[in-house]
Amino acid sequence: MRFIYLFIALFSSFSIAQQPALRVISLSPHTTELAYASGLGDALIAASDYSDYPEAAQKLERVANYRGVKLERIVALQPDLILAWKGGNPPREMAKLEQLGLNVFYSNPVELEDIATTIEQLGQYSPEPTQATQTANQFRQKINAFKTRNENQRTVSFFYQLSDSPIITIADGSWPSQVFSLCGGRNIFGDSPAAYPQVSEEQVVVRQPEVIFGTPHADTKTSIWHNWQGKLPAVDNHHVFTLQADWLNRPTPRTINAIKQVCGLFDQVRDGTL
Repeated sequence: MRFIYLFIALFSSFSIAQQPALRVISLSPHTTELAYASGLGDALIAASDYSDYPEAAQKLERVANYRGVKLERIVALQPDLILAWKGGNPPREMAKLEQLGLNVFYSNPVELEDIATTIEQLGQYSPEPTQATQTANQFRQKINAFKTRNENQRTVSFFYQLSDSPIITIADGSWPSQVFSLCGGRNIFGDSPAAYPQVSEEQVVVRQPEVIFGTPHADTKTSIWHNWQGKLPAVDNHHVFTLQADWLNRPTPRTINAIKQVCGLFDQVRDGTL
């Protein structure tokens, strides 16, 4: 009899775990995109500021921003799944949500493959998990195609400017360094012990990057780098580019767009067509 009760308990737990999420809250822009990609879009009831893709996300109630999350409002909405950014959302507030018994799914893609894996994991909460599987497989196929295409390309040294004041960049292993390395880029600050090191203009000049990348948040087109004419190869050869920030900085299926943009620019630099 005890075996029967144990079997029933285990079966009940398994059945509950497989139930689709009907009320989902996303606490970062990238988890909002991942929710739609995995088939959870119709279940989303609230999201964070700057959750602007796809267009439907712009209509969602806002319950989080860079300052924190609205704990009372989130609890009142009674979500059965919360999507959080590990390292991006405040740990103390996330711990409170967990203590209240709310189901929190943490996303923290480190490698490009993690995007596909996360979509598949979220698909388990979707009423149509096949959408997540198809999206993840398509993403993997595109990544593999870029890997094959860029295997024997000449390495191009680059500097990625994440912010203006102070000047902050990325080290190897920190998002989105994976995009640049896939395209054959060599990060001039790749060996930095800090994930997002603060650097000076002079440190960049000493390392002589062939290419300088920025985003509208750190607009390289009107930046201080043009004051180093004659001392920076990237400036002398007009290899200073502004990238689409959302494609690059959010680990989502749209990362493919960032890869296309970066690889295309590297190709032009190698071919001397810029």
